[in-house]
Amino acid sequence: MAPSLRLTLLGVGAMASPRFAPAGLLVASGRHRVAFDGGPGAEPPEGRLDAWLVTDEHAELRSALRRMAAERGLLPCMTDVDAGGLRVRVLPVAHTSHPTCGYRIEGEAGVVVWAPEFWTFPLWAAQADLMFAEASGWDRPIRFRGGVGGHAPVRDVGAEAARNRIGRLVYAHIGRPCLRAMDAGLTPEYGEWGREGRTYVLPSHHRGC
Repeated sequence: MAPSLRLTLLGVGAMASPRFAPAGLLVASGRHRVAFDGGPGAEPPEGRLDAWLVTDEHAELRSALRRMAAERGLLPCMTDVDAGGLRVRVLPVAHTSHPTCGYRIEGEAGVVVWAPEFWTFPLWAAQADLMFAEASGWDRPIRFRGGVGGHAPVRDVGAEAARNRIGRLVYAHIGRPCLRAMDAGLTPEYGEWGREGRTYVLPSHHRGC
């Protein structure tokens, strides 16, 4: 029987969120575990990690992440990982003026995408069973000064995810405009808000709580 993919959201907040810990993910397949992003308040639980991957090596949390990863004997970086039957591929995203990425995570149980920040929807995410995605903005894009990228809004991310046949879309980098939308009782047209500490399981008939 193929090992399941267990994906636990360590945090779902955008930078300096007043409500949530920084967006982070822990992926487990059999004995193998890989952490993605995170930061203070969004640390992977104790236990061995095969790797600690980041989507932006120049992010504001880079110093904190280096300290946290060093305590586990790791260096946070952007790279491919092969651990048992778990295959992780680093792929570029359009986001800002320096290279940033997302990850396509493949196991026998299915395909998952971790892409918490992007300006344009990454087409390499197409047909993923589960995608953790950008949610900094609600109904309008957030453009960086100087026109060097920014954050796509939930409205556009959801439409692109549906067009690219994403099986399940979870918003995992929730910014202040989306906090206001949540407080107003609004929900995305496609996809769902991520929840800190929630575990999602593939195959999908083994969904987490």
